Amino acid sequence: MAINTRFSVGIHILAYIEINAGVATSSENIAKSVNTNAAVIRKIMGMLKKADLIQVRPGIAGASLARSISEITLFDIYRAVNASNDSELFNMHKNTDPDCTIGSNLETTLEPIFITAQNALEKALQNVTIADIIDVIYTKQ
Repeated sequence: MAINTRFSVGIHILAYIEINAGVATSSENIAKSVNTNAAVIRKIMGMLKKADLIQVRPGIAGASLARSISEITLFDIYRAVNASNDSELFNMHKNTDPDCTIGSNLETTLEPIFITAQNALEKALQNVTIADIIDVIYTKQ
């Protein structure tokens, strides 16, 4: 299983807004860059706005970052696009057979491992900013 694509699209949107600062950044233009529907972009932009990562002016094709690119971490974006969902990376299947050795013990066995992995992911995401992502993008040109 993978983290849904809202996360990478959220990163794409913020990088696009920064790199195209001063240019009309409509959801249609961003959608073309992402190669998706503009409605998908508007939905994710709504999540980013709610998390105070972007500012959007109604009726005007344009969005701007609410903070400096060196202050927006990938963890901020991860939280923003997962705010309405269960933000746990790993979910356990429930209602296993209580009479089965595996079914009755697997959740409590895996829970500390999953928590450790989730914490490691979150720590890694906290150490990378949009500025870092844009720097790497520019080195690839």
